[in-house]
Amino acid sequence: MEALLEIDNIEVVYNKAVQVLRGLSLRVPSGAIVALLGSNGAGKSTTLKSVSGLLALEDGEVTAGEIRFKGRSLKGMAPEKLVRNGLFHVMEGRRVFEDLTVEDNLVAATYALSGRKTSLSDSYELVYDYFPRLRERRKQLAGYLSGGEQQMLALGRALIAQPELIMLDEPSLGLAPQLVEEIFTIIARINREQGTAMLLVEQNAAVSLAIASYGYIMENGKIVIDGPADKLSSNEDVQEFYLGVGSKEGETRSYRDIKHYKRRKRWLS
Repeated sequence: MEALLEIDNIEVVYNKAVQVLRGLSLRVPSGAIVALLGSNGAGKSTTLKSVSGLLALEDGEVTAGEIRFKGRSLKGMAPEKLVRNGLFHVMEGRRVFEDLTVEDNLVAATYALSGRKTSLSDSYELVYDYFPRLRERRKQLAGYLSGGEQQMLALGRALIAQPELIMLDEPSLGLAPQLVEEIFTIIARINREQGTAMLLVEQNAAVSLAIASYGYIMENGKIVIDGPADKLSSNEDVQEFYLGVGSKEGETRSYRDIKHYKRRKRWLS
């Protein structure tokens, strides 16, 4: 399948001193859901910011490698131009305008689309079709929505742009399990019905791999293992370190309990 997004051997440095990504490569095929998994500090969010052009806001820089979207290099491309070109980054933390209504939040998202021919009324209806709760609360201030509803609004703002690729950073963060299941069901439905590719950054490996077709696992700024989602789910190391399945019946273990050199030896062998 043709690659929509290609990240080729990139390195990222913050403050001209701290290296976060070390030769990272991955690809997102058109219309696919790809999961990017790893612990806190592995470099997942930095990877997304490298693509969306937001690194400069945090004094970060891609110092080596190349990123291509639809076959074109993204070097030097402004974030707003990327949105118009079909790439949308839903950042961690449910970034919505809390002092605006739900409806006004959606309207605000349209300002990134100047120059694109798109039916805004159809876009609003599409959002409300996937998130009926937002229709019910469209006149309510976003700051008074629940965490799950704010995440729905953040996703809805992405849909306004009718993107070819949505990059999602920790959409399950801080949500109750029932809401996580609802959000991920909608993400899978959007992918299936709209053909929108997704690059999904998550710590919740089980729910991510359940809807993804392919997955990458990061550690210390590098990809340490990748493969089809079903094979990753059945991989002994992934089960032990990310799905909480121990080697003994009923045992659960965290990857933090395993010495770093031990798992790297197994992953890289």
